[in-house]
Amino acid sequence: MKPTIKGRVHMDEKYVQVKKGNGYDLNAIDHKTKYVLSHSFVKNRTKEEVIEFLRKIKITCYEQILEVYLKEKHKKIEGRNLITFVSDGFENYKNAFNKLFYRIATLQFGVPIACKRYGLEYNNNPIERYNGSLKDRLKTLRGGFGSFERAEHFLNVKHIIYNFVNPHMQLKGKTPAEEADINLKLERQKLLNLIKYQSEHK
Repeated sequence: MKPTIKGRVHMDEKYVQVKKGNGYDLNAIDHKTKYVLSHSFVKNRTKEEVIEFLRKIKITCYEQILEVYLKEKHKKIEGRNLITFVSDGFENYKNAFNKLFYRIATLQFGVPIACKRYGLEYNNNPIERYNGSLKDRLKTLRGGFGSFERAEHFLNVKHIIYNFVNPHMQLKGKTPAEEADINLKLERQKLLNLIKYQSEHK
C-alpha cells in the first residue's frame, strides 16, 4: 500500500513500560492525512533501528518524494518546496534521515512541542497528539505489558486500526487511510473487511 503524503512527516517516539525491560514506540505521521506512515516498536533507539523505521517510508513513498524533488531541483536550495520531515532533537532521527533522504527531502530538526512560541514555523504537535492517545490507553494497563512481544503485537494492531478502521475527527468522518488515498472499500464493517482483505492478499 502506497499512501499519498500530503503534509509534513512528523516523527517521535513514546516510552512504553514492559516487564523485564522497556521499549519505544516509534511513529511517523502525515500532519494533513493523519496517516501513520511508519511504525516500529524497539527495545533501544539505536541508529540502526531508526534507519529501519524510516526505511519503511522509503519503501512505500520514495517515488513520490523523488518526484517532488525532481520538480523542485531547478530552483535554488532555499526556494525548494520539498517534502519535509519534522523531529525533536534526538540525533538518530537526523542520522537516519540523512542516510535515506539526503537532498531529496528536508528535515526540520530539533523541533519542540511549543516551538511556535520561539519563532519557529511549526511544532511537533501532530505526532504528540497520536502519542497522547497511546498514553491514555496505557493508563489502563497497570505495570505495563507482560512482555516485549505482547506490547509489540498490541501496538502493531493499534496503528492498523488507527489508520484503516477508526474515522478521524479532523477528517470529516474519513479514516487516515482514506485521506491518504488508500481506499480498500472497507465500507461500514471496516475491521472485518480489513481482515478479509488481508487474508486474500497474503
